[in-house]
Parts: sequence; C-alpha cells; structure tokens
Amino acid sequence: MKAGSGIPVWIVALLAALCLIVLAWTTFGFVVPFKHETGQAVLDTYFAGYDESAVFHMQKLLDENETATKLLRAMYFGPELIFPALLTALLFFVFVALGPVGSWFGRSAHPLVAKAIYLLPFIYGIADYAENISSLIAFGDGASTHLATHLLPWMTRLKFASLAICVIVIARLAIARWLSPRED
Repeated sequence: MKAGSGIPVWIVALLAALCLIVLAWTTFGFVVPFKHETGQAVLDTYFAGYDESAVFHMQKLLDENETATKLLRAMYFGPELIFPALLTALLFFVFVALGPVGSWFGRSAHPLVAKAIYLLPFIYGIADYAENISSLIAFGDGASTHLATHLLPWMTRLKFASLAICVIVIARLAIARWLSPRED
C-alpha cells in the first residue's frame, strides 16, 4: 500500500506538536485555574456529555464568581480560537496522508463515501467552534441565552462524537496499513 499524498511527515508532526502546545496552554492556563477557583470542571471537558441542568448550574456559578467568568472568556478568546482549527487540520492531513479511501477498505469506495470520510474532521471543527460560541452566549447576558443553553450540551456531544469517529477511523486505517503487505 502506498502513501496517499505528498504531505511530509514533518508537517503532520508540527501540527501535532502545535496541538499539544495549545492543549497544554488551555489546560494549565485556564482549565486547571478554573477548577481551582470554582471546584468544578469547565463543561468543555465533560467527555460523557452533560445536560441543561449542568449549564444552568454553570450559569449560576459564573454569576457569583467574576474571576471564573474572566477565565472562561479568556479561554474562549485565547487558545480556543485556534485549537479547533489546528486539530481539524491535523485530522484532515492524517486522513490525506493515509491515502485514497479505496485503499482504506480494500476496494473502491463510492465517491460520496470518500467525500464524507474527508469531511469528518471538518464536522469536528465546526462542532467545536459552535460549542465555544454557544458557551459564550449561554454564559452571557444576551437575548439568545436560552437557545444557547439548550444547544450547548448537543454541541459538546457532537464535538466529542465526531472526534471519536475520526480517531477510530484513523486507528483502523493505521492498523490496516501496518498489517497490509508492503509494495516496493
């Protein structure tokens, strides 16, 4: 099986390193201090999801704690502006580097399936930005707070579900590539 693109490995490695740096910035610069300040984790880190009652609880917590509100806003206007784009690019480049979709499954795939597979990283990126925007609105004072409160748990679920699907597809493809006979 041949590599799928001319994307150099160093570009993928650089994107992975940048993702780790920004993730560390988010974690140690905002998530940990937020937990220290409030005793509660940022909703963005609830991998299993949460419901509207958690959003209402967070709204109450932020109304009572100005420092936590500033930390959360700084996180969304800092590392959370660039992390989804970096991770989306990394996931997409990994998909491209793994080769054409037909080689992934051992047969030629329908063109729509191929396009859908390549869209998975972008679904993650859009969902992550939508979650961030919903958080800013839900924890603000705007007229759309109620709608954002209802959308926020769904955006988080969509973000983590699409990310999980990307990781599973990448793992499957990497294993298939590793197990396949090498062509010289």
